[in-house]
Amino acid sequence: DVQLVESGGGLVETGGSLTLSCDVSGFTFDDHAVGWFRQAPGKDREGVSCATISDGETDYKDSVKGRFTISIDSARNTVFLQMNNLKPEDTAVYYCAATPWDTIMVVTCEYEYDFWGQGTQVTVSS
Repeated sequence: DVQLVESGGGLVETGGSLTLSCDVSGFTFDDHAVGWFRQAPGKDREGVSCATISDGETDYKDSVKGRFTISIDSARNTVFLQMNNLKPEDTAVYYCAATPWDTIMVVTCEYEYDFWGQGTQVTVSS
């Protein structure tokens, strides 16, 4: 069974940093895309950053470019999201997700990802 377990959320002040981790099992990075999504209260879920390890491609939401970095450690079966210069509008529940991926496709978060974690809360105080 595919499992994704997020950790690393918390409360941070504006301008601070957090690193989210997603421990995964039940699939291989070679033929899957992975990503981070978030949902703020009263808003739709949105893609934050997605990646494939097979070709090193990444996709970022415009508002997080230059501040967030997604990375994959295949030896540890872990996906990370390094978040710097956090803003109050980054407050949300962050979810890790994965889906089978054909490497001829350009990685994107604009896709129906099949497998999801339970989420971790990130709160940025102003």
